[in-house]
Amino acid sequence: MRRTDRLPPSLRRLTLIFLAAFLVAVTATGIGIYSATRATIAGLVDRRIEAAADAVTGDDGRVATTVMARRIALLNQRRDTGDIGLLLVDRTGKRLAGNLDLPSIPARGLSSLHSHDGIAGLTAGRALVRPLPGGGALVAVAETEPFDHIRGPRTRIYLLGFGSILLVAAAGLAAFGWIVARRIAATRAAAEAIIDGDLGRRLPLAGDGGVFDAQAATLNHMLDRITALMRGLTEVSNDIAHDLRTPLARLRGRLALLAGEAGDAATREGLEAAIRDSDALLALFAAILRITEVEGGERRAGFVALDLADLVEEIGLMMIPAAEDSGHALVVEARGSVPITGDRQLLSQAIINLIENARRYTPAGSVIHLSAGRDSVARLEVRDNGPGIAAADRPLALRRFGRLDASRGRSGHGLGLPLVEAIARLHRGTLALDDAGPGLRVTIVLPLSG
Repeated sequence: MRRTDRLPPSLRRLTLIFLAAFLVAVTATGIGIYSATRATIAGLVDRRIEAAADAVTGDDGRVATTVMARRIALLNQRRDTGDIGLLLVDRTGKRLAGNLDLPSIPARGLSSLHSHDGIAGLTAGRALVRPLPGGGALVAVAETEPFDHIRGPRTRIYLLGFGSILLVAAAGLAAFGWIVARRIAATRAAAEAIIDGDLGRRLPLAGDGGVFDAQAATLNHMLDRITALMRGLTEVSNDIAHDLRTPLARLRGRLALLAGEAGDAATREGLEAAIRDSDALLALFAAILRITEVEGGERRAGFVALDLADLVEEIGLMMIPAAEDSGHALVVEARGSVPITGDRQLLSQAIINLIENARRYTPAGSVIHLSAGRDSVARLEVRDNGPGIAAADRPLALRRFGRLDASRGRSGHGLGLPLVEAIARLHRGTLALDDAGPGLRVTIVLPLSG
């Protein structure tokens, strides 16, 4: 089934998304504040020039021109209206009174003025043109900028203020991302140690009582529970193996003694079959204890530097006669130096187990290839041209006591491949079963040393 759920973004991507959203929000806020400020100032200036125009024209505008001229002169002398420019013109545009010198009369009503309108001393402002009953007009103008050329400094102030906000937000996000990344790295390191076999490893606690500590404490409690369950299962299997090995060994000894003293061939043959069954059970318990020992991870302390290619060549040459005795051909290929760090004895056992599996489950005349090589990792491969294992059955072959239907009649206990996989995991590697076309390919991938 195809998965359609979207994966959560990475921490870096999430940080960038949040920073971009914050940048958009701050920019929109800055633009909104700037626009609202300009609109507010324009509204205040509009009310001032409308009040000044009302003081000149009166309520209905039907005031004599000479009266309006005197009122304009009085307003120009007052401190609170001295910065408002007033101009009275007749129907032809001729100037009658006022202190304004306009290149052209603005449109009727309220409008904005800018430096390109050519009014001396005005950078930005608002104008009111009020028509008069006789056909003339009264023009009132006031600046919206308290100082000339203030727009540049004001823009820099806005940029500095909102820029500092962005810097603080970016620094906060970077600090938050660093803290989260450090906690995630510590969690990942603990998880990798647990995967490597250190079941006593736990997630670190900062001791601050925060949400990260609460999550780590919960996960540690879960790991404690899992470890206790695994330890219980391991102890049960170990106890069973240890407790049964001694009586089985005694039973085998007695059977061997009875077989030596048996008078007739039929009794001796039955006793020898019982001895073989006892040997198989002893081998089974030995394999269980061996897997438990390997999965414990204690053997990692004794790892040494070795060359996997040399080891493969040594074990392969040793196993060629055994392969020939069973009618198989063993081809050994060791290409160059493959330096790794590991347990020589356990790796030798893994190679022998893989060759023995190939001998046991392929017919006489089959060819077994044993090779070691490297690219970015070390690779150990055992390949045969036998019947192989179906893809659906490969997980069963790697399960403890997993026996395929085709192998039910053969000797063995189903622990060969699980032991090899445990050895690969101990060396921080992986084991994979693939189709060799025809046959089975078993590949162990290990990290290179140095």
